[in-house]
Amino acid sequence: MTIIRIGVDTAKHVFELHGVDEHEQPVLRRQLRRGQVEPFFAKLAPTRIGLEACGAAHHWARVLQTLGHAVVLIPPQYVKPYVKRGKNDAIDAAAICEAMSRPSMRFVPVRTAANQAELMLHGARALLIKQRTMLVNAIRGHAAEFGVIAAKGARGLHDLVARLTEPEVPALAREIFTAMAQQIERVDVAIRGLEKKLLAWHRGNPRSRRLAGIPGVGPIGAAALAVKVPDPAVFRSGRHFAAWLGLTPKDHSTAGRQRLGVITRAGDETLRGLLVSGATAVVKYAKPGRTAPWLLALLARKPRRLAAVALANKNARIAWAMMMRGEAYRRAMPGLPA
Repeated sequence: MTIIRIGVDTAKHVFELHGVDEHEQPVLRRQLRRGQVEPFFAKLAPTRIGLEACGAAHHWARVLQTLGHAVVLIPPQYVKPYVKRGKNDAIDAAAICEAMSRPSMRFVPVRTAANQAELMLHGARALLIKQRTMLVNAIRGHAAEFGVIAAKGARGLHDLVARLTEPEVPALAREIFTAMAQQIERVDVAIRGLEKKLLAWHRGNPRSRRLAGIPGVGPIGAAALAVKVPDPAVFRSGRHFAAWLGLTPKDHSTAGRQRLGVITRAGDETLRGLLVSGATAVVKYAKPGRTAPWLLALLARKPRRLAAVALANKNARIAWAMMMRGEAYRRAMPGLPA
């Protein structure tokens, strides 16, 4: 029996295996507990193994690679079409095994442990920012129940918290508001600490420093691009990179008639959000003489939000080209479109 390919459906405690031979006939159907996985594959001859690119997949890919196996990670949405009728772990493992055999299948690069630690900086920062937003909205919502409102922004929140200590607000409510305000301060401290580490990493990474030169990207966006895209060569072009980020329109074309819809919003939500936020800042302060003529012309006939997404799309393509060539950002010559 020669196993040429194994699909592995991972879980927290139970792993399902499906292997085929050179005639594409199933020769391995087995369920393993977590502690049995490494010993089983250590005894197996080196073969090709496929996993879905989901939680802990990169860890198991690294473990299996150290045992001499060739490991590929497949996006879950690319496995779904190969799932037969019904839904269980054995069927999912068979679908992974089938999907990884397709010549046109796209795979996810296996990340190193160091790269995943760098990704945690961005993920933890995004989580803390979300928690801070939730706390601020909660304070504003509860304060409105007592007839206390304030302007938007950090200054407005500071004034709101100060007014919530007045005697008109019940003592129990004042205690709760104080606890929530203290939690916001603790989250702010944690966010500043993570951003300090991010900026230090950015200054020590040549690729990130080059990407920060793109108008509308900035240090945080540049660091995210450098960490989340370790190998830009996996994308055939800048357009494919922008499509991976979800910045290209949905295609509903048929019968030779092209119909493009809204952007797909596929791919990495955090990275797409950073690019769009940076582009929104550029659009907000757009002025003749310091803004690209094409962007000014677009703003003259389209909404500002649409122009910001268009600029984010362009910046994504520029970033891909810079990462591929190792070049710095080149500003357009005066009188030429940027």
